[in-house]
Amino acid sequence: MFTSLRTLITAMQEAGAQRFYAKRLAPNDNSKNQVYLGGGFDALNIIPHGDIETDFSEKAGAVRRRDKASVEFYWIDSQGTWRAPNAQLILYPKYPEVRMSGFLQKAVNAPKGLMASRDEGRVMFFGVSSEGRVLGYVGAHDSDVVAELEAQGEFPSEGVFSNITRLATKASRDPCEVLLETLRNVHGKGWIPGQRLHSDGTIRAYSAQNGGGYTLEAELGIIPNGIAEPDFLGWEIKQYAVRDFVNFRATSPVTLMTPEPTSGVYADDFPLFMNDFGYDDTQGRPHRRNFGGVYRCGAKAHARTSVRMVVEGYDPETGKIDDMGGNILLVARDDRIAAGWEFKNLLNHWNRKHAQAAYLPSISSGNPRQYQYADRVQLGQGTDFFKFMRLISQGSVYLDPAVKVENGKQKKRNQFRVNHSNLPDLYQSFETQQFA
Repeated sequence: MFTSLRTLITAMQEAGAQRFYAKRLAPNDNSKNQVYLGGGFDALNIIPHGDIETDFSEKAGAVRRRDKASVEFYWIDSQGTWRAPNAQLILYPKYPEVRMSGFLQKAVNAPKGLMASRDEGRVMFFGVSSEGRVLGYVGAHDSDVVAELEAQGEFPSEGVFSNITRLATKASRDPCEVLLETLRNVHGKGWIPGQRLHSDGTIRAYSAQNGGGYTLEAELGIIPNGIAEPDFLGWEIKQYAVRDFVNFRATSPVTLMTPEPTSGVYADDFPLFMNDFGYDDTQGRPHRRNFGGVYRCGAKAHARTSVRMVVEGYDPETGKIDDMGGNILLVARDDRIAAGWEFKNLLNHWNRKHAQAAYLPSISSGNPRQYQYADRVQLGQGTDFFKFMRLISQGSVYLDPAVKVENGKQKKRNQFRVNHSNLPDLYQSFETQQFA
């Protein structure tokens, strides 16, 4: 047991935690009924987890589907940390909600009495590390730790969680504060020649039109990659081109993510996909075949590719997912699935990349090209997959692929994009921070 909240937070810090949360447990939050982590899938942004997996079981003659994700969870006490190897998140998309289970199974020194209890007033504390480990501790309603928490007053709410990170005794600087300072320094440099940071650590000149993002990444020390993780201290960084720093009007849509299809002809036989659904280059470049166009939910089939976008497993009227096995599909006129993205894979990608996102305006000039970055940034915080799916069903988020085969060389880039004006609809909060 810990004798004070301060001691608990310090122990969690020493074990690697950097973010801290408290969740007041209801009577139904116990080892029998699981721990409720909130409606929607917001909790997936707070509790690090593995890939979402599905298992099936049969009960009373019916097949039951369960979507779950493992959690690297440890109970902590004054003696150390103790792994709970079966801890996992359970997703219930039809409600929707997320629960945590398996936190006592095979777990040494777990607080079994408190977690089996239905006592009101219990509080579960979480410490989260940057490496994805989660530490847990439960305080009884009459414990000193809980009494000290209640005496602290109000904390910022994130779903069912209270964010108590400000109580950390040796807290490092707030990542958002570091981000704003870094972007302020980039703005202060004025015009920056187009550049790109390569995997060997060298920065080389870059003059192509899409250099605004690469140049910013080079300034932030980010090596371009296709990994579905945030770019900078937990923040996804996006630059967007504007004509001037007066109206800040975006000149092109924002690319949200670029996941590859996981089903359909594309995934099974890419050459066949390009043969059946691609088209010869419209500018007459030899030995080149493209797959492009814009695909929105509910729109007609594309004239060149003959495929259209269909969403299965999501109910736009209720805003709920009927089946986590659902898909965003490109369907041909003969009903073949040209390409498909399963919800659970898109959800993994979305939550890891977009829990916190920063959108920085830029302007470009000259030849060779150079860039200047604005004195303000738009910060989007608090999202979940349902916001993404709502905009997909409305056609506001759309697929804009840039896929080609040229002289036998494949280039794959499947972009889910949105107009800049729709960005606030993807986040719980979307605000502009001026830092100059």
